Amino acid sequence: MPLRFEANYTDPTLPFEPLVDEVFAELKSGFVEMPRGDGFVDYPTFERGYQEMKRSTEAFTNVTNATVEAAVEAAPIAFTVLRAILGFTPPEWAYLTTEMTGVSVDQGAARAIDRNMRVQPLRPRPLGKALTGLRIRAMIDAGLKTLRAGANTEVSAVLHRLDKADTKEGTKSLQPVADLGVPYPVLLYERFLGRPFASHRDSVSELVGEIVESAIKDVLSAAKVSFRESKRAERITGFDQAPDFIVPDEFNPVALIEAKLTEDDGTARDKVARVQRLRTLRDQTGLTYDVIAAIAGRGFKVRREDMRRLLQATDGKVFTLSTMHMLIDQTRIREYRSR
Repeated sequence: MPLRFEANYTDPTLPFEPLVDEVFAELKSGFVEMPRGDGFVDYPTFERGYQEMKRSTEAFTNVTNATVEAAVEAAPIAFTVLRAILGFTPPEWAYLTTEMTGVSVDQGAARAIDRNMRVQPLRPRPLGKALTGLRIRAMIDAGLKTLRAGANTEVSAVLHRLDKADTKEGTKSLQPVADLGVPYPVLLYERFLGRPFASHRDSVSELVGEIVESAIKDVLSAAKVSFRESKRAERITGFDQAPDFIVPDEFNPVALIEAKLTEDDGTARDKVARVQRLRTLRDQTGLTYDVIAAIAGRGFKVRREDMRRLLQATDGKVFTLSTMHMLIDQTRIREYRSR
């Protein structure tokens, strides 16, 4: 049993250092692992899109709108392959398309198109004549115009986005790379510039942030506990800042839960302040509900004083991913256990 769950927080001589050490030992950094999400594309799938693009363009010797559109229709993930060649994010490609073609493609539409290509990457589909097909064709057109131009800046202080091994001289640079590959140092250098998995991490940023929330819901649902999850920026009567979870609801709360995964100590400090505010509100109203913190990430391991404040505000009810299974038994939530 963790020490913090059994400590007497009314004791002014309570030693906090062992309790802080205990929580710190449980916290792990989350940047090494991330959710796959349903839009993740594995290498074999991506490679099939690349091969379809290569086949359709005759090993990149005939890169035209028609040949690239044919590849995208046969294997939609080829659209993502083209984006990887360009080195653009979906919003950047959208802006370029709107500027170069006159076809309006906003960021939301570009993200939706890119995601749809990744969710059903190998299911053939005609582009059609509807708005989405028009936008895809316009994005291909703008992308190829940019690619053909290559890295054409002559200003020494400016770094062109296409100044890389496979696009520096336009489509002409694609052919030797496709035929012979690239030296490993070149691959490493471009990986250094772009960060491994950066695009995927951006696409699943919300899922990364919801790891703690999902763990809480799993525990509560497994025990058939009724709970209320607040929405972003939602106003709930009785609270100046809505807690992330209320058990069972705001009309008769027995537990409030603030949840956060962060790798940043500033964000962690903000969450500690929110938990303290909930504790102050509870004390001012004379109610007896539990104030609970559910946390993860290295951001909470930076400032020991912040962890001390968090333990004081929650009477030790600080749960990490490794102790989430104790959430019900160690709080008043056990009063609402149905299983």
